[in-house]
Amino acid sequence: MKINQWTLGLAAVGVVSLASAVNAEEAKMNALQTALSSTTISGYVDTSVEWSLGNKTGIPQDSIPFRGPTKNDGFNLNVVKLTIEKPLDESEWASGYKVDLLFGPDAYFFNTSANTFGDSADFGIKQAYVALRTPVGNGIDWKLGTFDTVIGYETFEAGNNPNFSRSWGYAIEPTQHTGILGTYRINDIVSVAAGVANTLDAGINQRNDSGNPAEKWHKTALGSVAVTAPQDWGFLAGSTLYAGVVQGGLSGGGNDQGNYYAGVTLNTPVTGLKAGVAGDYVSNLGVFPGGESDAWILGVYASFQATEKLSFHARGEYGEISDVDGTIYGLTGTVQYDLWKNVVSRVELRYDEVQATKGFTFLPDSGLGLYANFIYKF
Repeated sequence: MKINQWTLGLAAVGVVSLASAVNAEEAKMNALQTALSSTTISGYVDTSVEWSLGNKTGIPQDSIPFRGPTKNDGFNLNVVKLTIEKPLDESEWASGYKVDLLFGPDAYFFNTSANTFGDSADFGIKQAYVALRTPVGNGIDWKLGTFDTVIGYETFEAGNNPNFSRSWGYAIEPTQHTGILGTYRINDIVSVAAGVANTLDAGINQRNDSGNPAEKWHKTALGSVAVTAPQDWGFLAGSTLYAGVVQGGLSGGGNDQGNYYAGVTLNTPVTGLKAGVAGDYVSNLGVFPGGESDAWILGVYASFQATEKLSFHARGEYGEISDVDGTIYGLTGTVQYDLWKNVVSRVELRYDEVQATKGFTFLPDSGLGLYANFIYKF
């Protein structure tokens, strides 16, 4: 037991007893161990080899989330994620926390690093919130701080998605909010969530004020509902239907943007085969001048678990963007074989085509990419 020098000095002159000092230090250690006993540390290292078989700098290459021309034709560290978490337990007044830290190029594209270390920093805080439960009905679980968005078929974590590269639907969805979110499970089939955030887009502690401090009260509304098929539904048991909406302003101001999402994941009568459909609609898409464009993306997914280690995944997408008369096509195929323990290893071929007849200063283009992705999870 290490006791600080000030305490030892007081004990030497008789101000405090050494025994009481030892007991006090042991009490502090016990309190610390108790606080940390339920804390878990996890994460992953995400790497890739990416090769562009078509145009090296066309629209598809630059616009695919977390890609861009800097990852073409070479080896890449994508991101390192470190999660420190104390999950909620089963008690009525449970409490906990979660912190997701990102290191590497994809942390910058997540758009959180600009808030703390500048635009060039490869560091981001993806999530950092206090988790609380209030014993109302079946219990409401709260998140207060910075947390993931409530909509979308895919997530930031590439290893949790059927394909390595992100979809065009993901590209037009919000990613992160700072605010408060409550989740309530009505029963084993239906759960709902609702919350309020500062802005629709990512950016810790950002405000939607359009440069006018008097407008900082503008907030973003979040809501979602999830339905899970019960066990007595045969092969459909466990299938999920999810819908959500995020409506609010962007950190740079301007018109309110609305993101609307609906998706379904279906088990099938074929062992190992799952199918999915995801639809995204955005009103007043903020990435265009004036923020008045609307866009929609429809994605279709299929996954087949052939063996314990071998699986196949396919994704097809089509979308349209108003005002620029734009269309987007995408087709992705992925083969995953988990040869090493704790490692996601896969090869992917992706084709994209973007067309636009007006509004763009760059030409429409197509792109073909070949990727290899290796992720170690710990």
